Amino acid sequence: MKLLIVIFIISVYAIDNGLGLTPPMGWNPWNKYGCEISEDLIKQAADRLVSTGLAAAGYIYVNIDDCWQSSRDPVTKRIVADPDRFPSGIPALVKYVHSKGLKIGLYSDAGFQTCQGRPGSLGYEEIDAQTYSEWDIDYLKYDNCHTDGTSPKLRYPPMSAALQKQTKKIYFSICEWGFEKPQEWAPALSNSWRTTGDITDSFASFIYILERQVGLEKYAGPGQWNDPDMLEVGNGGMTTREYQSHFALWALLKAPLLIGCDISNMSPETVNILTNKEVIAVNQDSLGVQGKRVKKVLTSEVWAAPVKDGGAGEVVILFNQAAIIETIKIEFDKLGLTGVQKVRDILRHVDLGTAENFFSSEVEPHGVVMVKLTPK
Repeated sequence: MKLLIVIFIISVYAIDNGLGLTPPMGWNPWNKYGCEISEDLIKQAADRLVSTGLAAAGYIYVNIDDCWQSSRDPVTKRIVADPDRFPSGIPALVKYVHSKGLKIGLYSDAGFQTCQGRPGSLGYEEIDAQTYSEWDIDYLKYDNCHTDGTSPKLRYPPMSAALQKQTKKIYFSICEWGFEKPQEWAPALSNSWRTTGDITDSFASFIYILERQVGLEKYAGPGQWNDPDMLEVGNGGMTTREYQSHFALWALLKAPLLIGCDISNMSPETVNILTNKEVIAVNQDSLGVQGKRVKKVLTSEVWAAPVKDGGAGEVVILFNQAAIIETIKIEFDKLGLTGVQKVRDILRHVDLGTAENFFSSEVEPHGVVMVKLTPK
């Protein structure tokens, strides 16, 4: 009954554009390339999403971040793409990406300038939303730099309203870094909202951001998601095991899964992590319940979420933040479960038999064990 009440409350105060019923999956260049983006890079990324099988795994958004803009037309005030970086223009690039069966996203800012000093959308929300719609854009990331000093609660609604007026429905991603508890007001405006500042490619950053997701699960659901920032998997700053933990927990958190590495040069380990079908299925589960932390003992944590697709059950992650092997145990009563449960190792695609009253496992340093529990 509690779950039904939460879902009802979320639906009453949620944006109603029919988008993001499961978390978006795709690619964004920022973590790897920063401002060094171009038309060719975006086309290559679209090609690689298809050729590597990432698109078939669900990664369908090709999102352009900051630095695609250069100016505004002095007469029409429409935003103009950088002619050196994007010589064919955004509409031609949109058609190219769409021809691959993918979707495309753009970036703007609820300020006078973007974070990298390009023209922002503050005061131009109506014309920018109309422009994005006419260009057939599918996704808008909306940042929070170079503002007029007013609250994001005042600066984000105009773009949300302008987007909702358009015939083309555009997924709206708010990026105000969690400063003013966006989980409490952003669901009425957007499909997802950043809960923290930017992630960096380190285990410490991953842990810092994960800790700040505790207690946010009640605000998430189909059409509106907490966003702990993009994936760092494959960028080289963490070990393969740490990247596996990062990906597994982001999947359980129902985070948008936006790849941030060079997808033209991925290791086999990176591909295996990003294309794990059973982990992706947890993220894309139609029940849409964000995972929550159910147990913490020093550096050992247990996170869990119910799922529906492929058979109702509970997905559980045992997470070891320590630098040594730890045995982690979760009692079934902490999950609301009783009796004997079948245990499926989601990461390794192996059935582990059954467990009664509790499940425990050794967990490697900085690693996870991810299982699905279903009644026998």
